Amino acid sequence: MHTVKDKAKLILRVRRIRGQVEAIERALEADPECSDLLQLITAARGAMNGLMAELLEGHIRFHVLDPGQKTSSEQALAADELVDIIRSYLK
Repeated sequence: MHTVKDKAKLILRVRRIRGQVEAIERALEADPECSDLLQLITAARGAMNGLMAELLEGHIRFHVLDPGQKTSSEQALAADELVDIIRSYLK
């Protein structure tokens, strides 16, 4: 399973996201400027979207496609296109 293989990397990403959310909480307690708070929230949302895109890509490559399949097959090329669309949507 791709999440087991990439577990350490995924956990590090989640910890960075946790730090970003904690920064939002600290900022709220300090009565920040609205634009500063929005920037913190945007960064956290971007990090969550990046994590989601990575998990979706892994799911497509390891559960939808056959991992042993040639990378030049029609299905693999379609999967690459789908991953690109997902990543652009989640930016």
